[in-house]
Amino acid sequence: MRFLLRRLALFAVALVVISVLVFVALRILPGDVASVMAGHDSPPERVAALRMQLGLDRPLTQQYVDWAVALLHGNFGVSMLTGRTISEQVGARALVTFPLIVMGLAVALLIGIPLGCASCLAKSERVRGLFHLVAIIGGSIPALWGGLLLILLLGKGIGLVGLFPSQGFPQDGWAAFPQAVASLALPALAVGIIVGAGLMRYTRAALEELMTSSAIDMAMSCGMTRTRAMLTVGLRLAMPQLVSVIGLTFAEMITGVMVIENLFDLPGLGEGLITDVGNRDLIAVQGELFMLAAFFLTIGLAVDLLHRALDPRLNDGEGRGL
Repeated sequence: MRFLLRRLALFAVALVVISVLVFVALRILPGDVASVMAGHDSPPERVAALRMQLGLDRPLTQQYVDWAVALLHGNFGVSMLTGRTISEQVGARALVTFPLIVMGLAVALLIGIPLGCASCLAKSERVRGLFHLVAIIGGSIPALWGGLLLILLLGKGIGLVGLFPSQGFPQDGWAAFPQAVASLALPALAVGIIVGAGLMRYTRAALEELMTSSAIDMAMSCGMTRTRAMLTVGLRLAMPQLVSVIGLTFAEMITGVMVIENLFDLPGLGEGLITDVGNRDLIAVQGELFMLAAFFLTIGLAVDLLHRALDPRLNDGEGRGL
């Protein structure tokens, strides 16, 4: 309980710091939001009235306090250009981005963990070197270039084998479930290959550290082969480390899919954030950035707690320290 309370306190402090950073960073950007919204040819009176309406004429401290109080009540603001609430906009875009991330992470797990295990257990140095080369090549492929290659190979209309759509998302959204899944297949594959190469390296490194451990020797003394011991005992012992990597990778993929969303013309968080920044929709951008930062922190907290639950040695260590 004491550990949980400390983590929650740090989480709250981090949220406050992030909110201040987001607010200050957007206020130092060049340009005037009111002038952009009013139009380049609008008279100064119109711009001044709009600034007053949006509260941009008040001191920055007062603007921040008003925004922070609204956040505490779950009010992230209203877009100055679309008139929709930020929560509604982010929710609609998240229905594209998060399924894409989940599908991409599933592809990465299917690639990274089995190949990482195979790379660690391979007896031939040439085979191990080949796995190492595959991991390096997969991790060094730029997301844009990899996505373009997949479009040329598997995209409908222009690909060598037209299996999946390469542009857009169904207007009916997830109501058209097969079409929605098909539209995310190529982006998920592009993301999954790159992330999977990283997971492959992490899995291999984690298992190699355990190959000569006493736990593996004890499992082999009980009648297990080295391969079985590594895949059962070793992989279970490496799971806390892998869970940490997978959780943080999931959070990082939100920013990583921005390029992919623009390439495949998907109306997700990345495409929406870029559009809002270009339109100088200050209220929308600061609300979206804060929500993304809060999500990163939440994932970090969840991974920290899960890591502690999977590794009882941490609890024993704290108990002895107390």
